[in-house]
Amino acid sequence: MQPMKKIPREARMKRLNVISLRVVRERTLPYQTNSIQKPQDAFELAKAFIGEEDREHCILICLDTKNKVTAIQTIAIGSLNAAIVHPREVFKAAILSNSASILFCHNHPSGDVTASSEDLEISQRIKKAGELIGIELLDSVIVSSSNYYSMKEHELI
Repeated sequence: MQPMKKIPREARMKRLNVISLRVVRERTLPYQTNSIQKPQDAFELAKAFIGEEDREHCILICLDTKNKVTAIQTIAIGSLNAAIVHPREVFKAAILSNSASILFCHNHPSGDVTASSEDLEISQRIKKAGELIGIELLDSVIVSSSNYYSMKEHELI
């Protein structure tokens, strides 16, 4: 019988992942201006990005301190009338792109941009999470191909 070999201590240790995070530009989107000054500006940009989609798409528009767009990311794609969104996914892109503030936008494929109770609830959750980490939610905008609903204009956030 052969003697058992001793396994070096380093081989028995657990391994930890050391990571780095990077923002990867997937594509660019041609647009007239890169500054958001009013809800109409957010609507025009969101409409160009998700206005014609047949399922609910939730996007994040990341802004710098001068309200210039630094990034746009699709956060969730759902069904005809719902998408699951969690603040952790919203702020992942915002943090990685060094955002001072954000706009949360999603479409209603039905064309009716009336805010649902779920729309109000997730917008409030995103606003509260942003307050904790120092990234302000400027507005939550619901878009269709021809109309929009700004929660800021309706004093809901």
